Formats: sequence, structure tokens, C-alpha cells
Amino acid sequence: MSGTVPALETRGLAKNFGALTVARNIDFKLAAGARHALIGPNGAGKTTLINLMTGRLTPTAGRILLGGADVTALGEAARVKRGLARTFQITALFRGLTVLENVLLAVGERRGTTNNMIRAAGSRRDVVEEAYGLLEHLGIADDAARLVRELPYGRQRLTEIAMALALKPRVLLLDEPAAGVPSTESAVILDVVGALPAEIAVLIIEHDMDLVFRFAQRITVLVEGGILTEGRPAEIAADARVREVYLGSSRSAKANHG
Repeated sequence: MSGTVPALETRGLAKNFGALTVARNIDFKLAAGARHALIGPNGAGKTTLINLMTGRLTPTAGRILLGGADVTALGEAARVKRGLARTFQITALFRGLTVLENVLLAVGERRGTTNNMIRAAGSRRDVVEEAYGLLEHLGIADDAARLVRELPYGRQRLTEIAMALALKPRVLLLDEPAAGVPSTESAVILDVVGALPAEIAVLIIEHDMDLVFRFAQRITVLVEGGILTEGRPAEIAADARVREVYLGSSRSAKANHG
């Protein structure tokens, strides 16, 4: 496995906003098919790192590689076409459209059938079948005809995951998928994420430590824009530095495992 090309990698990644440094020399590898979590106190730079990886932000220094290919100079859309998809802390959905229509747009975007938006995508049986199949797979097919704005928040998060999967990613970045979701629904989201195809490498940002330790095979801890440590869940749970970061710097973090 040591010779396997990482699904996603950063080398010496840095980002400054004037005198403010928000990412410091980050060397990170997401293995192919990984189940990896990124944790850290509020303000650690977790979402900034995701924004750099996806092309939403341009790094001040360093490189980003996707499947071994340097994508540092590519924009968001080009990285999506190369297999990188993400969800957001706050759902990025078309709230006035139905669940199925949202996923149709994502499938149509990948297939190049969205010139006339929903009408064009929805007129193709294969596109509709693929979109509906994703809803069935995630357990939300019963909501296909409902407007997104009418859904409980947990179902909205699942709809966003369905849209990300419609892009057929090799790398999926999930930015706090359980944020704002009741605990009964967050368990469903965790089950769905845990059952994603093994070939998709998943990086999850999450404050809920129970969820993190149930999901992740490896955990990276980010503090003040830099990597503090990385390891298996048991190693992270036993690390005194991680315990200090959470108990000393972030009252909102749940450090039940440290």
C-alpha cells in the first residue's frame, strides 16, 4: 500500500490573508478509499483547508494533487470533473426545487445535459433513473417530489450528499454533515456515509467526536492552521496534546473520547 498514489494530497500548502496565516505548511495525504476525519477547535482552519483543496481559495504557497496529478492551478469546476466533490457546512441546495430536481441537476451537469436545466435533464429516462436510484440508495426516495425547503434538515443533508454522489467522485469532502441535525438523524447520515462505495475516498470535517470516532479509520488534528498530529482513532484519543487543545481552547468541542 505504501506505493499507492494518494487520492488527494497537499504539499507545503499555505494560505495568508495579509499578515494573517490561516494555513501553515500543510502536508496531508488522503489514501484511496480512505475514511478519514479532520478535527480541530473552532478557528483551526478546517474549512479553509477544504476550500483550498477544492479550488475555492487559491493557496499562497504549496501544491495540491488529485490522484497524483497537480491541480493547484485548476478552478473548482475543473476539479469536480476530475472527481472531487464536496458538501458544505450550510446546505448548498436549490430550496425551491424538489429533491429529485436537485439531484437531476447534478446528474445532468456530470453528463453534460443541463443546457436547458431541469427540463432537459428530466426528459432523459436514464438521467431520471440514475437520480432516483441515488435517492433510493440514501433512503430518501419517498421525498423525491417534496420541495427541499419543506424537508427536515437531516433530509436536506442527505439530499446534498446525493447531489455530490451524482458527480461520481473519487474523493468526497464532507464539511460537518451532521451540523444542526438532531442526533436521531445524524446517526442515519453516519450510516449512509459509512456505506458509501469503498472506492470513494472520504474526508469528513466534524465537531461531533462520537461521530468521528465511529466513522474514521484515521484522524488528522488541525490547530491554528497547521497539523498538530495524525493517527488512528485510538492514538488520537490517547494523545494529551489533543486533549489539551479541545479542553483548553474549545469549550464547544465534544472531547468525550479524550
